[in-house]
Amino acid sequence: MVETANSTGRPESKPQTAGTARAEARVHQVRLRILVFVTDLVLINVAFVLGYLMRYELQWLRDIAFNASLADYGPIQALFNLSLLTFFWLDGVYAVRRTASWLDQVWTITGSVIKAMFVVWVAIFIYAPAVYSRLMIAEAGLILVALLALSRGARNWYEGALRARGIGVSSVMIVGAGELGRAVVRTLFARPELGYRCIGFVDDDPVRSRTDIGRFPALGDLTALPGLIERLSVDEVVITLPWSDQPKILGLVEECQHLGVKVRVMPSLLQLNLSKVNVDDFGGIPMLSRSEHDMDAFNRVIKRGVDIVLGAVMLVISLPVIALAAFVVTLESPGPAIFSQLRAGYDGKPFKVYKLRSMRKDADKERDQLQDLNEKDGPMFKIKADPRLTKVGRVLRKLSIDELPQFWNVLLGDMSIVGPRPALLSEVAAYDDWHRERLRVKPGMTGLWQISGRSELSFDEMVLLDVYYIENWSPALDIKIMLRTFPYVLSGHGAY
Repeated sequence: MVETANSTGRPESKPQTAGTARAEARVHQVRLRILVFVTDLVLINVAFVLGYLMRYELQWLRDIAFNASLADYGPIQALFNLSLLTFFWLDGVYAVRRTASWLDQVWTITGSVIKAMFVVWVAIFIYAPAVYSRLMIAEAGLILVALLALSRGARNWYEGALRARGIGVSSVMIVGAGELGRAVVRTLFARPELGYRCIGFVDDDPVRSRTDIGRFPALGDLTALPGLIERLSVDEVVITLPWSDQPKILGLVEECQHLGVKVRVMPSLLQLNLSKVNVDDFGGIPMLSRSEHDMDAFNRVIKRGVDIVLGAVMLVISLPVIALAAFVVTLESPGPAIFSQLRAGYDGKPFKVYKLRSMRKDADKERDQLQDLNEKDGPMFKIKADPRLTKVGRVLRKLSIDELPQFWNVLLGDMSIVGPRPALLSEVAAYDDWHRERLRVKPGMTGLWQISGRSELSFDEMVLLDVYYIENWSPALDIKIMLRTFPYVLSGHGAY
């Protein structure tokens, strides 16, 4: 908010305009880059001093032949600073790239440091080969890479934590609600640390322009875009229209640039993201082709091997807990302690999932009577205060103990440790076409949905996360999800 004086001379507040908000964001970015620049300058000189101490005081690697004070290194230190900062700038170290990983940042920094070291070595060789130590410059360079790697890691963690809490986040408007638009939405939703918040989408399709995707609202057709940019303080616009609409795309780009909003265009080539495109050589001509499989045979073997080992270990560890829980379940209510139910597995194939019973006997038969109490959208059925739950069952669900028998499903090969939630057959029957994308892999005991809000998410949001996982699967992503599962389960957040 900004203040102006009214007729009485008293200040009154008026809403901050989109242009003012974007100007403030740019000022914040400039201040941040200045802070990073100053920090780098300090670390460069710290590394230079440490390199001097390592070379002349500790004399690591080789004894020193010519003694020189730190003051004697003044010209070389100045050249070291100037060369590094110049290469940092030229190599884009200070460019704002939210999607660049820590390893990418360190790799770029390392390349700049090596080039700066080479410049200093050449200067030493030409002007004073017998006075200055080339080994000292190498030691200072290694120390600098380590210091800047730690600095970038700390900054990335801090900025990621702030963005996950909604601080320093850019508002993004999606143009087009087709498959490409949903791909952008699920990436932004699955990775809040990138610092982008989808505030909605526009589409000329009469159905899509009125149909929300989870928490992401449909805001009308493309003619509403200019007004929405101003009213909602949009920072960036992502255009995901097909290339057949190229004239329309060019018009939107010009309009966004006129309004001072950053605009990105996502290519609709093959209707795929880059992780699903193979680049081949066809007689010297580069060709793009669609990847036929989401996960190749080798990666499937690796994932299955991890499932067998972890599933067996966790089942053995869980047996005492399962036995105790089963005993308490039978004490409270009649019926079997282990509950089985048909669920949709890989490619929709039915399988029998096993859980500790958390409801009274034959609770499934009461579902139709409770349909009016359903709190979820889409095909899902969830009631936070489900009257069918037993007292013991509420505790089991809160701590996810009821799902421990599913380690047996993992060993049988029907499920994986990490994957989409196993859906009921009745839910799958009501899926839209894009919902069925989540059936391309085995269901899992945990996944992005389970560590991102669980039952508090809408059905569409759950599917967005599942499809993002499928398209971006890697062993590292599985490990990340598994590590985040334990604290999330203990918190009981979103479990009912």
